[in-house]
Amino acid sequence: MNELLTQLVDLQAIDLEIDQIDNAIKAEQSGLDERISALAEREALINSLKEQVTNQQKETRTLEDEMADKMDHVRERQSKMMQVQTGREQTALLKEIEDAKRAAKENEDKIVSLMETIETLSNQMEEEKNLLKGEKELVAEETEKVRSNIEGINKGKKQKDNFRNGQAKQLKQSLLKKYDTLRQRRNGLAVVNVLDGVCQGCFMSIPPQKYNMLLKGDQLFDCPTCQRLMYHLAPVEEEA
Repeated sequence: MNELLTQLVDLQAIDLEIDQIDNAIKAEQSGLDERISALAEREALINSLKEQVTNQQKETRTLEDEMADKMDHVRERQSKMMQVQTGREQTALLKEIEDAKRAAKENEDKIVSLMETIETLSNQMEEEKNLLKGEKELVAEETEKVRSNIEGINKGKKQKDNFRNGQAKQLKQSLLKKYDTLRQRRNGLAVVNVLDGVCQGCFMSIPPQKYNMLLKGDQLFDCPTCQRLMYHLAPVEEEA
């Protein structure tokens, strides 16, 4: 394998290690982001519960005012009963009184139901608040841990980046540009081995004549299917 290919293979090995480091950083940050997102969802739930309680309380006060008005009406109609003289008037007043009492009782039942709902929502809200407090403490600890882990990972990456830059400087700019473009388009794999005439990047066969020329190891060839740069390195046979 000629020197250029060796340099490219070595450069890609470094880049793949850097990719793993970047993925490790992303994994650390992603886990923390999920925890922070869960916090935001819990806070949104608490705010929703609070709004529900507030609305239920407003409705309760409205019903209480309506019930008080109906009971005032009942008392006022009952007082008027002493003044009526005909049976028809008494019957009409009694119906009014009964209707008002029935409506007041319906309001009372609704108020009881609302109070039960408010209690349930309030208990749930307090439980969520306690969970949120505990989770915030855990996320604060996790944030510090992730920060420390990423800092440690970045130290190793910095060394790899410096080594990578040194390797890249050995290549012509045109070749380096082609290599970088292939890495971006081919999921980080720009240089691939060819075994038994098959590209190990796209797993397609290459023309026999090109494969024979590739075996000489003195030229750079592109895979006709995936355009990756190709080289040939026979697999190391395991000792019996």
